[in-house]
Amino acid sequence: MNEGGGSARKQITELLIVMPKFSIVITTYNRLRLLEQAVASALAQTYPCEVVVADDSSTDGTEEYIRSLGDRVIYHRNGVNSGHCVTMNAGVAVAQGDWIKPLDDDDYLAPNCIEEMVKAISQYPQTVICSCQAIQVEQNGTEVSCSPAVGKVPIFSVLQEDIHYGMLLEQLPFGTPVQVAFAKDAFLKSGGWDTTFEINYDDIDSWVKIAQYGDAVFVNQALAYRTLWPEASHLKFSLQQRLEKNISIKNKIYPLVHKKHHNNIPRLQDIHAFLSLYWGLIGLKQRQIGEGLTMMFPAVFSPSAWQMLSRVISSRKANINEKS
Repeated sequence: MNEGGGSARKQITELLIVMPKFSIVITTYNRLRLLEQAVASALAQTYPCEVVVADDSSTDGTEEYIRSLGDRVIYHRNGVNSGHCVTMNAGVAVAQGDWIKPLDDDDYLAPNCIEEMVKAISQYPQTVICSCQAIQVEQNGTEVSCSPAVGKVPIFSVLQEDIHYGMLLEQLPFGTPVQVAFAKDAFLKSGGWDTTFEINYDDIDSWVKIAQYGDAVFVNQALAYRTLWPEASHLKFSLQQRLEKNISIKNKIYPLVHKKHHNNIPRLQDIHAFLSLYWGLIGLKQRQIGEGLTMMFPAVFSPSAWQMLSRVISSRKANINEKS
């Protein structure tokens, strides 16, 4: 019995040596009540990992709370309030893991999130970015919806040469930080988070850049929880501002699309028109009639834009029907 137990422990130890080392990097600013849930979910992971809290100079007792946890959590504090992108970059800089799981302070993880991501990454060692499904929850914890699966298998791998084409055509939704993990080395090579995208597409811009350095893998399990806020930071931007940033992301992706897809790639102006339709319809749905109609003109006269919009809507409906 003792020999068997020792052998099992040795196998686990050897496994951990070759498996990815993970750091969960939680960014926060003056949201202690929410932060506590995020930290608890990080500390409860079934796969051992480092937990880093990067604090953007909070004044609500965040530092005292994190320091009370002792060496279970590594604490970094910005000298001055510097914004989300700077805080994320600082957290990654102090993290010791070769893989980073970013986490905003108002979101949280399922206990097996890192464990399932490690399984997927280990199957596909050329991977530099990994994503999972996320359950959208209200502030009281009520589940509202779940982000779509990617592909029809539990673990869906995408070669590097296909990632940017998929992102351009809305076929590969990596999602928000709560869904994504990335190789630290690729993150550093990419230059980290760009402050010109502060809160507004800063994460998607990072995924685009990281994807230049390897493959991607999607874990089709709901391993994360994203809190829906009426006061969410990205909602501080107008629909027009969000459209403009979305267009700038597509402009960045376009030249990165592998040459194997060049015969099938839409014209950039058609992609711009599709985005104008998409955001214009969101404006109409939100009863921002004037802004919505303004964004849709003259894209409303583009057959290609309507075709792209139809494909995206059909794909999302298919994902919903498959889950129901």
